[in-house]
Amino acid sequence: MPFTRNLPNLIHDERGATVMEFGLVATVFITMLIGMMDLGQTAYTQAILNGAAQEAARASSLESNDTVASDAKILEAVRKVAPGATVDTSRVSYFDFDDIERAEKWNDEDSDGICNNDENYVDENGNGQWDADIGVTGNGGAGDVVLYTVSVSYKPLFPIPFYDNSSAERELSSVIVKKNQPFSAQDGYGDSAGVCA
Repeated sequence: MPFTRNLPNLIHDERGATVMEFGLVATVFITMLIGMMDLGQTAYTQAILNGAAQEAARASSLESNDTVASDAKILEAVRKVAPGATVDTSRVSYFDFDDIERAEKWNDEDSDGICNNDENYVDENGNGQWDADIGVTGNGGAGDVVLYTVSVSYKPLFPIPFYDNSSAERELSSVIVKKNQPFSAQDGYGDSAGVCA
């Protein structure tokens, strides 16, 4: 049998060792390289998002603000580094910085932190109900403080091989707090009363 005759020669033959070593090392190296490119895209997209959101927040704080155009510029900037990205924006306005995510005033008789059981409240934002966050959706008016949130979803350009969720959408966000320019007199909160159910 020719195979058994050549068996001693095959045991000491090292001609294919380099190919095997390259195959093992290349797999790990390429996976790490693609992972670094994915992280790089994420970091760069976050930096672009933060800059574009700052610029949009500044532009929307002026009297001649155009929030739709500002939001469109964010999408345009982000899509240069994350093609096909979707951008969602939200603006919540407050009278002052101290009011951010503050609840409307109420008489918390049972000390449970929730307006209920016929407790009286002041409808400061004028929407006819008690709110755990006094903010009003939108860009507000002159002198108002705006909490501007921008969220981005995109598919990675470099999904990491052998990683279960490598092609899942990436989610990034940027939150900016800005104060509108005082281009006119600032409106205050209302003071109508209500009763919680």
